[in-house]
Formats: sequence, structure tokens, C-alpha cells
Amino acid sequence: MSFGGRRVLALESRRAAEMAELIRRQGGDPFVAPSMREVPLAADEATARFAERLFAGGFDMMVLLTGVGTRQLNRLLGPPFVEALRKVTVVARGPKPVAALREMGLTAAVVAPEPNTWRELLQALADRTEKRIAVQEYGRSNQELLAGLRARGAEVTAVRVYQWDLPADAAPLFEAARRLAAGDFSVVLLTTAIQISHLARAAREQDIEDAAMEALRRSFVGSIGPTTTEALEEFGIRPAFEPSHPKMGVLVLEAAARFM
Repeated sequence: MSFGGRRVLALESRRAAEMAELIRRQGGDPFVAPSMREVPLAADEATARFAERLFAGGFDMMVLLTGVGTRQLNRLLGPPFVEALRKVTVVARGPKPVAALREMGLTAAVVAPEPNTWRELLQALADRTEKRIAVQEYGRSNQELLAGLRARGAEVTAVRVYQWDLPADAAPLFEAARRLAAGDFSVVLLTTAIQISHLARAAREQDIEDAAMEALRRSFVGSIGPTTTEALEEFGIRPAFEPSHPKMGVLVLEAAARFM
């Protein structure tokens, strides 16, 4: 029940050092290449329109998809944002927005269960009657969620407060793409959907995308959950498994147990 000294690639960014240590504890030789950074967007006209409507009581429900986005809205809009949330139904996709709300002295009325994807979120909202819904988006728009809400007759306003980009120091990610294409990794662990897109981008910019993706198909790939698996499948990659819980530590532990 270990990686047996094999090289393990992970693309975790915020918790890169912790990921490397988790892999070492399971007998792996980690190469952790941060693959993304969250770039906050400045308050623009769309954000101003959203804020004006929220403060005027124009929404029945606020759906918060990420902790980072929740905190960014709080930074952009200040105390009136917190007060406005007290007057609407607040929905959290998972534990990270729940934690951000707690920092603001708020509690979500609805929390999507694991694995905290848009599917669980829609299911959790199945019996709700609120029709004027604002959705805090993250690095890319979740069209499935927005369409699912609209199909129930809701008027949905998407609010995007940050976007994803390559890390400020992308050298490790580019090296990871080269080493992957060369067949250096036996195991690849992905903890969010955007990681595969950025890995493919790093490979593409070095003219090795086909080789890198083919090597990934031959590797033992662990995906943190359904959203990441869907992103992998867009590249023709079927992961070996998803962990029993969408947690980084569980991913590493169960990958080591399954690998050998």
C-alpha cells in the first residue's frame, strides 16, 4: 500500500508543500508543479449592477460556489454585502464558501453535499421556490448549473469575480509537461479541473501536447472528483479512480493503496 518509490506528479498550487509531503509519506517521489493562480477581477460595470440590485432587494437567493469568490465579493462590496446576504437565501456549494461565510458571521441555508459539484447543488435546490438567483462564479462559467436553474424557471444572474491563469512562475509546470511527455511519471494526481487545461497549455506551448496527453493516458491518474474527471475526459483521459471523499489527503492515500 504505497507508491513504491515511483515518481508522482501533482499540480496542486495553494497546498503544494503539503501535497508533496503526503506523497512522500506514501512512499512516492513527488514532483509538485503549481499549475494555476486566481486573478481577482476589479469591480466593473457588471459587478456594480449586481451590487445595486442586491442592495435593493432584487434577489431571493445568492449561490456561492467558492470561498475565494465569496471573500472577493466581500472585499469589493464591503459591509453592505454582508447585510444584504442576511436578507436572502444563501447557498454554498461546499465547505470552502461555508468557511468564508463563517468569517463574515453568516450561515448558509443550503449546502450541497459531497462531492460538491453542480449536480449535487441542483439536487439540493430541487424543492426551493426562489426565482431571482445570483450565482457567484469562479474561473470559468458553469453553464450546466446556470442552465439547470433556468430550466426551473429561475432568473439567473452570474457574477464573476476572478479568473484563472498560469502561475506567476510557470517554469515547474512547463518542466512537468516535458517530463510527462518523456514518460517520467508513473502516477498523476489532479485536485481541480483547471489543472489539466493548464498542463495541456504548457505542453502545447512547447509543441509536445500530443506526447504529454498520450503519456497521461498511460499513467495511473487519480481525479479528486466528478468535475475534474469530466475535464480529463475532454482530453480523452479516463482516470483510474476517484477517492471516496473529495479531499486531497484521501486522494493520495487511496491512490497509493490502489496503485500497486
